[in-house]
Amino acid sequence: MIPVQFDYAAPTTLQEALGVLAEAGEDAKVIAGGQSLLPILRMRLNAPEKVVDLGRIEELRGITDEGSHLVIGAMTTYADVLASSAVRDHAALLVEAVKTVADPQIRHRGTVGGALVHADPAGDVGAPALALGAEFVITGPGGERTVPADEFFRDLFETAVGEGELLTRIRVPKHTGWGAHYEKFVRVAHQWSIVAVGATVRVDGGSIAEARVGLTNMGSTPLRATAVEQALVGRPATEEAVREACAAAAEGTDPPSDLNGSADYRRHLATVLTRRAVLAAAGA
Repeated sequence: MIPVQFDYAAPTTLQEALGVLAEAGEDAKVIAGGQSLLPILRMRLNAPEKVVDLGRIEELRGITDEGSHLVIGAMTTYADVLASSAVRDHAALLVEAVKTVADPQIRHRGTVGGALVHADPAGDVGAPALALGAEFVITGPGGERTVPADEFFRDLFETAVGEGELLTRIRVPKHTGWGAHYEKFVRVAHQWSIVAVGATVRVDGGSIAEARVGLTNMGSTPLRATAVEQALVGRPATEEAVREACAAAAEGTDPPSDLNGSADYRRHLATVLTRRAVLAAAGA
């Protein structure tokens, strides 16, 4: 299907982009890598009057080290994340998740910020960002504001980014020395996650000292498995101890039922995948 006709703008600076958005108002749609928006336009599920392409804004790209945090520009591609030694060393869970996204072509076009703002609960970046305690820098006509991850995802395909605003940077606290693993369940290669679990764990003396666990596609937004995180602390990094702690992985979730599986099936999957992810992250 061919998209409906729209005007196109390709600003080269952040301020220019904000100006275009202010002028177009609610009739504008922002495109980053295009891997989520273009299929929507082709199917005419959205028909904006103007598309604002952020691809020429260099200030929105790149990964920098700011001491206690890594700062990832919203237009940084998945491929750039995978190539970054800083992300591998200090936010390994993000690398583990991005490895599972689609195929190399999409990873070279798709952007971290675009995926986060799209906020598909089956997407593979939101849950790791939530588990890592990321902060989101949003820029609009009134300047910048910073939103913590647990306030960024509002509902299905809805975030804290308002009309006329752009996500510009993601600040990720360093988890240096933490093990990490992203366990993803799909029926066919390159599929959206039916269920996935991201775990990052700090082991000290054979016991789990700290743990962060994020759930993908277990509700209308990415979720933290806080009961599991609390239960893991102080336990030995053994299969028996981890299995017991991960029994509450689906607690408080509201997964969908669809052709890929019922809500109960997903709850069972979440428990199994959480155990696997935590054990792998702990090196057990």
